Amino acid sequence: MSLRGDVCVVTGASGFLGKRLVRLLLEEERTAEIRLLDKRVQPQLLQSLEDCRGETTLSLFEGDIRDGGFLRKALRGASTVFHIASIIDVTESVEYSELYGVNVKGTQLLLETSIQENVVSFIYTSTVEVMGPNTRGEPIINGSEDTVYDSTLKYSYGKTKREAEDRTLQANGEVLQNGGRLATCALRPMYIYGEGCRFLLSHMRDGIRNKDVLYRTSVAEALVNPVYVGNVAQAHLQAARSLKDPQKRNIIGGKFYFISDDTPPVSYSDFNHVVMSPLGFSIQKKLPLPLFFFYIVCFILETVCMMIRPFIRIAPPLTRQVLTLLNTTFTFSYQKAKKDLGYVPRYSWEEARKRTTEWLASQLPSERDKQRSK
Repeated sequence: MSLRGDVCVVTGASGFLGKRLVRLLLEEERTAEIRLLDKRVQPQLLQSLEDCRGETTLSLFEGDIRDGGFLRKALRGASTVFHIASIIDVTESVEYSELYGVNVKGTQLLLETSIQENVVSFIYTSTVEVMGPNTRGEPIINGSEDTVYDSTLKYSYGKTKREAEDRTLQANGEVLQNGGRLATCALRPMYIYGEGCRFLLSHMRDGIRNKDVLYRTSVAEALVNPVYVGNVAQAHLQAARSLKDPQKRNIIGGKFYFISDDTPPVSYSDFNHVVMSPLGFSIQKKLPLPLFFFYIVCFILETVCMMIRPFIRIAPPLTRQVLTLLNTTFTFSYQKAKKDLGYVPRYSWEEARKRTTEWLASQLPSERDKQRSK
């Protein structure tokens, strides 16, 4: 099923995944219009898409997803919404009210506006972190959508994404203003890597400061399966195609899907080394401290930051929750997405790794210059 002639809205369109999805829509589908919705859209984004634009209209909508009037203008006449925009906060540096306001209230308002403006399909970009790992660090190996797990979430980001996902799936089947019905689904990608990944860039910067030795914050046996950004974009396109198909619509509406690919399971720290070793980086052989003492250090840092928070908000560089995430085996299969959505990774592991390393290589000279100038 094609999206030809459709009007698609992409929230977070200028972000890491959003830009990749917009380009894929232009390359693969002859949509009538793509509306790039974000708080701020860089002018060069449109210029970078000229080579694949074709006859598709690209429209910029700059505003806040908590603004109902803005959303009504952006969604009027649209058929499909890809809701990617959210605040990603892994250090607890953002006030909870702001995180909740954007991630939960913004999603709810977007759903309500979709119903008012007769949007037919709504794809929500969730995250594997709505599943965990829980505070006890219980592992999952090759998990699926049917895996039973005690998802005791303490981390604000995971909690707000989980509530937003729940609200999205509960909205499936809601009656639209014109009498039709809204179909929704949620995609739960693993840790997303690729060209433009700010987390990889941050790890590379730390490595440069440490004389080209990458820091180790996860033990080698804590396996995860990162997913390439191009494959996540492909999964979104397949979800939209499936929701448009009358036969598949009833099957996938109201459901969530884990999105991974054929990237080999590896720890977070060792993954950084895999993509950066061709650039001359090595990695610490073991954690700087035994894991138990690492937790104690994180506890002390969290306590100090909490005590001074009434005067100044400082986020600890590492928390116990993040340390648990980094040191828990947590891998998931994409087989259900393959079965229901027809999702098949567009890029092999070899190509994804090559593209990612080449992008990091292109950033390396300027990052070294920045370090020398300090």
